[in-house]
Formats: sequence, C-alpha cells, structure tokens
Amino acid sequence: MLKLEQVLITQGTFSVRADMSIEAQKKYAVIGPSGAGKSTLLGALCGFIPITEGRLTWQGRDITDDAPGARPMTMLFQDNNLFPHLSVLQNVALGLRRDMRLGAGEKADVERALSRVGLGDMADRKPGSLSGGQQSRAALARVLVQARPLVLLDEPFAALGPALRTEMLDLVQELVTETNASLIIVTHDPKDVARIADEVIFVSGGIAHAPQPAKALMENPPAELRSYLG
Repeated sequence: MLKLEQVLITQGTFSVRADMSIEAQKKYAVIGPSGAGKSTLLGALCGFIPITEGRLTWQGRDITDDAPGARPMTMLFQDNNLFPHLSVLQNVALGLRRDMRLGAGEKADVERALSRVGLGDMADRKPGSLSGGQQSRAALARVLVQARPLVLLDEPFAALGPALRTEMLDLVQELVTETNASLIIVTHDPKDVARIADEVIFVSGGIAHAPQPAKALMENPPAELRSYLG
C-alpha cells in the first residue's frame, strides 16, 4: 500500500495537500479542473516534485526522499517521452537499463512487451515513423517491461481520437490487470472514469481528496464535483 500522510506539495505560490492511501491492484482516476494540481500530485508521487511536508510510504517504508528510479512506480507522460533518435526497441530498453546493454533475458523481456502491445514487428523503427497510437503503445511497452507495482499515467492519450483513445484505455486495463499493478490515471473525461476506474481522486481547491468509489461518486457527486462535471 502507498500512503500519503499529511502531504503538502508546493510549487512557488501553488500548493496541494493530500492525505490518502492507494491500495494494491486498484484503478484510480484523478480528475478536477485544469490547474488544480493533478499532474503536480503525480509528479510528487514519482519524485519529480519534492514533498514540502508530510511523508510518502510504501508498505510501511518511508520513500519521501527516494530518487524517482528507486520508487515502486513508473509514469507515462502526455507526450510519451520517446527519444526520436532511438529505435522503438531501444526506447523500451531504457525502461530496464539506461545504457541499453541488455542481457539475453532482458532483451527477451523487451521483445515480449513489444509483442504484447502489438508492436512486435516494429522494433527497429524510429518513433517518428509511427502513428500517434503506435507511439502510445511503445511508451506503454516501456512501462510494462519495468513491472512496477504502481503505474501512473498523466493524460497520455489526450491527443488521440475517441476510438483509439478507448482502445488504449482498454489495453492499459488489460496490462495492469495482468501484472497485478495499481493504476493512477489523470483524465479530464468522465467517460474514462466510468470505463476504467474503481475509485476517484478529486483534486480541487488545493486539496487532493481521498479516493471514493467511482460509481457512487459519479452518480451522486458533491456540489464541487458536480460543478466541475457541468
């Protein structure tokens, strides 16, 4: 279990508070107005943004000051963060080794991950030759090969059309279920919540509220959430 204990995250004059638990093998949607701090929350969980107060623990161990690579999570950004000069296989290999010097077993893991996301025959291609959906699949393969217990996604499919977006969300669900990972995904679309989430983290007014069951919350939202949903 991941716990945020009286956490305060600050960036200049902006701040977000959070006090919650993230349970194993659950899917969480993070929703809220633009600029509320959804991406800031994920950045702090991954260690890209420092925590000002409170602490972050994983299975009882304090990881507040751990480097991003030492944390039990991996994050997929909106731009997919693929390196254009590297092949698809090399981009995925970065999830295992920065020097990309893979052993036979590691290379097999990368190839399996590419096959699982439908890119087994595109390992040698560069990201620039792929469609948007294929680039998202390559980024997902890098997440998959790391086999971390927490997968964080910051609106990675926002630029995709509705049909492809739905396809990618379904693939994400399959992958996290297969690996027994927890999923935390930032989204602006209430349809994503209905499709993928067990629980919802609503971020507004400087607070990341503790998770609540998605179905009940979306069917009977409090006034602040109802205002956001329109």
